[in-house]
Amino acid sequence: MALNLIRIASHEAENPVGCSLKEAFELLEPKLRPPLAITIPTPQEYLLLNKAILYGVLCETHFAKTHIKHLHAIVIDGYGLFASLIATVVNELYTKLVDPVKCQLIWVTKEMIDVQAVGIHGLLVCFLRQIVGGDFSDGNLWLCFEIVSIFLTKWDSLLEVEPMILTSGLYTYLPLLADHYRLLSNPKLEALKQLEIDFCIKVLREQFSVCLKIGRDLVRLLQDVVHIPNFRATWKDLVLNQDKFKTPGFSVISQLYNTRTSSQYILLRISPEMETQLRFLLTCVKLGSQKRYQAWFAKKFLCAPNRETLIVDIVRFICCAHHPPNEIIQSDIIPRWAVVGWLLKYCTKNYVQANVKLALLYDWLFFDERVDNIMNIEPAMLLMVYSIPRYIDVTHTLLEFLFLLVDNYDVEHKDIIIRGVSSSLRVLVKKGVICSLDVLTSCDALSPVLKERLDRFLSGAELEISRG
Repeated sequence: MALNLIRIASHEAENPVGCSLKEAFELLEPKLRPPLAITIPTPQEYLLLNKAILYGVLCETHFAKTHIKHLHAIVIDGYGLFASLIATVVNELYTKLVDPVKCQLIWVTKEMIDVQAVGIHGLLVCFLRQIVGGDFSDGNLWLCFEIVSIFLTKWDSLLEVEPMILTSGLYTYLPLLADHYRLLSNPKLEALKQLEIDFCIKVLREQFSVCLKIGRDLVRLLQDVVHIPNFRATWKDLVLNQDKFKTPGFSVISQLYNTRTSSQYILLRISPEMETQLRFLLTCVKLGSQKRYQAWFAKKFLCAPNRETLIVDIVRFICCAHHPPNEIIQSDIIPRWAVVGWLLKYCTKNYVQANVKLALLYDWLFFDERVDNIMNIEPAMLLMVYSIPRYIDVTHTLLEFLFLLVDNYDVEHKDIIIRGVSSSLRVLVKKGVICSLDVLTSCDALSPVLKERLDRFLSGAELEISRG
């Protein structure tokens, strides 16, 4: 007897994706039983047959191998349609799937890797986006374990099909590892942590040339795991012995600073459901009416223990992956800076606050008008300006943190960081994000020490000192 695909509460409507697969299975069920009659299908028949086979694989575990053999016999597109159907199930149904179906999803994904299916990169990305940061539930840890195991056991196949998928895995598992190492008392995590370490080190050591594609956020993520013993040697080599990575053209860590991290990586840390809710908040909710939406979002995604670390990823998403058009910017929709301000106040742990501020200001440190997007640095500037005078503590803490980064983030390359921050401030004025920096330098509520530091910075004196 076939399993149910998903759990549906009594008040919920049937899911159209699930219904579509089930209807195809029920329509074609007689043709899915041996002996199989293999014919050349029309495009519509081929679509229905792929849907029916997928439903059979997921819900008839005892017939799964038979269904896969059927798929092998009829496939005409390099398994592209079948892989895309699996991706749709993961994207739209994963949280509602019954546990045996989730197990079958992992099994059939391995089968698709073995046949080097078209679109396997996109399918694995869908799984990576379902892994939630700060979530130590059994289901989430199980998914972490299964996907990192796929990366390690199918390494050679993935390397042959699409090496860049390894960088997506690395970008996902570095912050997960940082989360998992903070929870020292959970024995369930030990085997998982070792797999995560093995995978991340393997990617960095053996495929660093593709790791370079991640860009500057790779440094940010590595700095959060450098305290883990296995990573110390790797970090030391990255800083001092770059030739050990055997990557032609890579000679200094600052080369990573010059590459802006693509929003495709940023999105890996945000689930599709979370992305939908954030984009709704930032495109449909008016400023002044946001409190109930924010309360719902916090209850849904942030209230469980250890979930605060998600705020780092949300702020990176807001800065780097959600760039509203001018009609939204000029409307009364809640602006990005206001949502970031709310999220900052939601942080209670000091290390989370520091990482959130780093996420907000990170692109300032290396900003180059030729390659960077002003929208990445706009939220921090507007949050500082619009917090005057009512929330001057926010302005203070962000400016103080910015100068702390200038002084300490990478002392060996301080001149690069000073240029990046100077360029950020200059471009924000030039592009009209703010009319003038006088709003900060002439602010009576701002501490004299900060104003003096800002004046000195804007005069260019610091850049001369760093060069000297």
